[in-house]
Amino acid sequence: MIEKTVEKIEAQIHGADAINGGKKSELLHLLSTLKSEVAELSKTNADQARSITGFTELSAHEATRGQQNPELLKLSLSGLSSSVEGFEKSHPRLVQIVNAISNTLSNLGI
Repeated sequence: MIEKTVEKIEAQIHGADAINGGKKSELLHLLSTLKSEVAELSKTNADQARSITGFTELSAHEATRGQQNPELLKLSLSGLSSSVEGFEKSHPRLVQIVNAISNTLSNLGI
């Protein structure tokens, strides 16, 4: 399930005409790293891993849709950030990647 969600996010980013090539590459690289970090987390906390990928999908959707709603983007990014709270010590790389994805999506400016 998590693998399919990440693939769906990758397809969204590939299909987003409003994102330039450099940002697409950056987001796809971050997603690749997120995939491995979430796979590790899912071994011990599958529900939280699904939550993180779900909020990532929602945030990517809001950031790449044609008629962007800034309030929905803000809410989805807030949910994404909240989904990794408490993992700073046990999964610091995961928190770092999620924060980087959040920042990149919020700075797309589309």
